[in-house]
Amino acid sequence: MHLAHFDIARFLATAWQKQPLLIRNPWGAWHNPLDPDELAGLACETGVESRLIVRGAGGPVLEHGPLPEDRFASLGADPWTLLVQAVDQQVPQVADLIAPFRFVPDWRIDDVMISYATDGAGVGPHFDQYDVFLIQGLGRRRWRVGPRCDAATPRQQHADLALIADFAATGDWVLEPGDILYVPPGFAHDGVALGDDCMTYSIGFRAPSRAELVEGWGAHVADQLEAAPDHEADRYADPDLVLQDHPGEITPAALDRLHAMTLEALGDRAAFARWFGQMNTQAKYADTDWRPETAADPADVAALLAQGVALRRNPAHRLAYIREGAGTLLFADGQAWPCADVALAQALCGGALVLLDPGLAGAPGTAALVTALIDQGTLAFDDGEEEDDDSDWAD
Repeated sequence: MHLAHFDIARFLATAWQKQPLLIRNPWGAWHNPLDPDELAGLACETGVESRLIVRGAGGPVLEHGPLPEDRFASLGADPWTLLVQAVDQQVPQVADLIAPFRFVPDWRIDDVMISYATDGAGVGPHFDQYDVFLIQGLGRRRWRVGPRCDAATPRQQHADLALIADFAATGDWVLEPGDILYVPPGFAHDGVALGDDCMTYSIGFRAPSRAELVEGWGAHVADQLEAAPDHEADRYADPDLVLQDHPGEITPAALDRLHAMTLEALGDRAAFARWFGQMNTQAKYADTDWRPETAADPADVAALLAQGVALRRNPAHRLAYIREGAGTLLFADGQAWPCADVALAQALCGGALVLLDPGLAGAPGTAALVTALIDQGTLAFDDGEEEDDDSDWAD
């Protein structure tokens, strides 16, 4: 599966995080990967994040899932939209949609949200703080795109939805099945279904804020310092204290020392890299539990790898790796694992289905690492029931 008519280099140079872009059907062949009834079924399941927005005379009303099974039958003639998050973790064919967009690093990928809308329905004009590719899967949707927004942009008075008050469109397109609209962070956009059975697949890309990084890294460093045996003795010291003109002043020399203490604790780049890899790969939705009832036997794992049996990745688990000097650290579901060969880390992070070549499969440490990942629920040997990454619903 790939984008047959799409210039990635040109897109990154001219559009990525710069301006919205309409991409008319770039697929070799497009087929909608999920039936609307299946999406509605997911919205009724516990552990699946879903929202229903009904637009009545009094304005939009938001409901959070899981929805009762009879809720859709009770909806009247008012336009309504169903939003279901992380469908890629539930449906392999939807997960396959991510592969063509992996020119953006994996650690930036969030999930695939699907929206279903009846005629005239939509969320309303809004903006997000992340990049998104909006793929029209079924039916038609009119998208209007406006200027870049920020915290000062006026909002409508609504308790649940952050909608733009005065939306002025600068672009206006109707998307047909297979068409894609890319919207960078901050740009206003509003999509309205033209007819019933309108489905849109939103591939979102996350970006941590400075505040989130400082808060998370700072809290981690503080925890590590508190856990150190000598943390009580690790305090400010001023053995060269001299008499100052006024006791109420915090002198520049004292501030320099305090600032240096703080920056020294936060400035360990290798520790930051390890923390970020663990934080970034933590599962957002942890309901897909692949942990075996009994621990895997490393000898059995080694034998299966030697036979060329493929591994399948848990769709709820994130994987990434960093190079650390001459070695490599593999991150999986918030845990860090030393990996002797970067090629092994690359293979494990390569896709939903992992087939190790004989050299990697038999290398020292491979069976032990794969065993640990199986016990953690990140990997499982493929039983052949799932379709592979080359499923034929889209080329």
